[in-house]
Amino acid sequence: MDIAIRVGSLELKGVLNDTPTGRKIAGVLLLKSTFSTWGDEIYFPIPVEADLEKTAREEVEVGDLGYWPAGNAFCIFFGPTPMSREGKIIPASAVNIIGKVVDDAALLKGAMGESLVEIVPKSD
Repeated sequence: MDIAIRVGSLELKGVLNDTPTGRKIAGVLLLKSTFSTWGDEIYFPIPVEADLEKTAREEVEVGDLGYWPAGNAFCIFFGPTPMSREGKIIPASAVNIIGKVVDDAALLKGAMGESLVEIVPKSD
């Protein structure tokens, strides 16, 4: 599913994967929330509960969208977190990879002064 990720005036294209957690999240869109940051990660609670999937990862890539079961949180990774090392992006704990930012996720570094994030379905 194509989505738009909006932080302030910045809008990035993204895609949600067709996975059990991805489908749950697609079912609750539009999401709008204040967000927290942890290094170069934006995360915020969402009204979805899901367990770790078999494909959950403890290392992610720039642009990955994750679901963090420990916090029922949507995560957007755009650079290193405080746990990252040797060029590896490490979340606080394993996350389900639920999608990817299609545009340049590093642009989120310029939107850290904002307070709200929106994830909306997008059709082209």
